Amino acid sequence: MSTGELIKLKSYEKTLHVVRRHFITFAPALFLLGCLIFLPVGLYWIFVRNLSSWLSSPIGQPLLILFAGTYYLFIFLFFFAYFIDFYLDMMIITNDRLIDVEQKGLFARSIAEVDLYQIQDATSEVHGILSTMFNYGNIQIQTAGALPKFVVHNVPNPHHLRQLVLEMAAEDKKYHTSATP
Repeated sequence: MSTGELIKLKSYEKTLHVVRRHFITFAPALFLLGCLIFLPVGLYWIFVRNLSSWLSSPIGQPLLILFAGTYYLFIFLFFFAYFIDFYLDMMIITNDRLIDVEQKGLFARSIAEVDLYQIQDATSEVHGILSTMFNYGNIQIQTAGALPKFVVHNVPNPHHLRQLVLEMAAEDKKYHTSATP
């Protein structure tokens, strides 16, 4: 999904940055998926050793296949929903606005935007060993708009991104103060 499908840019507006969550924050979900994929293989091995007569019955093997198919279907469905939530959470920075897109499940999305000149302050936070090693963290942006605070979680290079947002906000403030009589 491109950003053009999510937001409508103004005629003079350009997308400068699209920031998504850091890929390393998706690793626990991948690890869990790997464990859950191999769980039925281990259970099948236990059943074969202990209940081989039940598995060879005319109803045992079809039930086992039905259960395994349903299990894998649900695992991949929940994994896909988590991936959609992970991938479609983003912050879009244009030369005029900051747009926060937060995916909430498969069929719900929240989009909030603020003009750059309304940004008052930005704070970046990096907590923990993994966050420090992989350089990801949270950014909190204080605004003078209707939404007083933007929080973007687990973005790569949070300190650099905070500095970039503050510089762009200062530039946009200069433009808006010089444009007003």
